[in-house]
Amino acid sequence: MNNLIIATRKSKLAQVQTEIIMKRLRDNFDIDSEKLLVVTEGDRRLDVSLDKIGGKGLFVKEIEIALLEERAHCAVHSMKDVPFALNDEFEIVSIPEREDVRDALISKDNISFKELPKGAKIGTSSIRRAAQLKILRNDLEIVPIRGNVQTRLEKMETQNLDGIILAAAGLKRLNQEKLITEYFDPTEFLPAIAQGALGIETLKMSNAKKYFKALDDKISRLTVEAERSFMKELNGGCHSLIGAYSEIRGNDLYMIGTYQVGSKVIKKDILGEKNNNIDLGKRLANKILKGEL
Repeated sequence: MNNLIIATRKSKLAQVQTEIIMKRLRDNFDIDSEKLLVVTEGDRRLDVSLDKIGGKGLFVKEIEIALLEERAHCAVHSMKDVPFALNDEFEIVSIPEREDVRDALISKDNISFKELPKGAKIGTSSIRRAAQLKILRNDLEIVPIRGNVQTRLEKMETQNLDGIILAAAGLKRLNQEKLITEYFDPTEFLPAIAQGALGIETLKMSNAKKYFKALDDKISRLTVEAERSFMKELNGGCHSLIGAYSEIRGNDLYMIGTYQVGSKVIKKDILGEKNNNIDLGKRLANKILKGEL
């Protein structure tokens, strides 16, 4: 295999994430690769919130078409953008080591979350982030904003926002960690499902998938698959308030999840043997739905 083609979105962050995988392929196997840049429906429709136009699958569909048409050997995704149901032709062959899972505040004048003025305007288009912000501080005004990291930073200025909420992982990968005012505790302000994780997707019949499989990180896969199992059991996505945080504790996996049931936002946790990660995700979802202690 002389040269691999990797499909990805055109955003700067998506390309940086793909370059991480390209470097690992070069370092591990002395294999060169190149990017195939794809504009997805989710990238084109920045004027509408994702839940209004079909959810996060809108960042994946056109890229999967490139795989089907054999224009690329694999695709690199942010796993939080990947729907829990994949078509039968595809497989997430690798989940490399996960970045920071936390959400972060970038505020005007570097003011901490607690010190933000009453009625401060905070930018986010995420239902999950908006709800958790209001739980922590009901006085805040939530302003919907979409777009890549740079676009959101610009909107913070042009819309005179007091702050915006972004995933720490993206800022770190873009070497913009210095912009972060404050990190949220992931057990209190629960991240998106699979936040901070990358996924490498191929056709199940791909001859190249052995190279990508070698980049898989077992701990990252255990936590991400547990969270995706939780999401699948709840049939959650962009249209719902859903979040989860998980970590490996020795031989166990601990996970805390949040979901809106009716008008209530419910948070529960679970601890169990790490290799039962898929079942733990299902059990946590049902614990929330049944209101168990």
